[in-house]
Amino acid sequence: MIKKNTRIFSFIYSGAALIALWWLLAFALDSPAVPLPQEALKSLVQSVQGDLLIHLGVSLYRVLVSLFLATALAVPLGLFLGKNPEIDEKAAPFIYLTYPIPKVVLMPVFLILLGMGDLSKIVLITLIIFYQILVTTRDGAKNLDQGYVSSVRSLGASTFDLYYHVYFPACLPVILTSLRLGLGTALAVLFLAETYATQKGIGFFIMDSLSRMNYEEMFAGIIAMSLMGFLLYLLLDLAEKKLCTWKHL
Repeated sequence: MIKKNTRIFSFIYSGAALIALWWLLAFALDSPAVPLPQEALKSLVQSVQGDLLIHLGVSLYRVLVSLFLATALAVPLGLFLGKNPEIDEKAAPFIYLTYPIPKVVLMPVFLILLGMGDLSKIVLITLIIFYQILVTTRDGAKNLDQGYVSSVRSLGASTFDLYYHVYFPACLPVILTSLRLGLGTALAVLFLAETYATQKGIGFFIMDSLSRMNYEEMFAGIIAMSLMGFLLYLLLDLAEKKLCTWKHL
């Protein structure tokens, strides 16, 4: 309980420090482009009563679906490659060649082929996060102590048992870590994708406010997107504590 309360207070102190820095920056710049915190928060309350929640819901849907698809595709493949060095050796050149390519440059292609709706944005975000999870999961499976594998195999475990009882639990911490890292990337790509040829999403909301020079509303959108990312990060952090209990003993 003490540790939990300490963490809550640390969040409060950090939030207060950010607001204080924002306040000082607003006073120093004295520009309408950087409104005072209370003005942005007032606009946030007003926007919530308007259509901000609709835009936030659309963005949340896109991020959650992308995270789910990327995880569902990358984790099994990463475990399979990590468990089978011979196949991994053949697949490694393809991964090494395609991983460094900035996938975001494919956004115009996806917009043309898949349309301006949710599908093109979800596919783009999924592709980017997929590689992050794949590489992390594969490396985690490759570095697994083979003593665990031999012990379970000596008990008559099948291939499925090895994946389910050894490889997946052992790699789960690194999978969740890659998801936390991928979340930040997903939100950045989401914002970029929602600024092109769309009328829904928090990215559109922010850029539309900018085009109307409504800077208070623009910062309200920035706060809303930041809170969405913060809550998703907390959920992933909570998932790690619940699923990887051995790390917190």
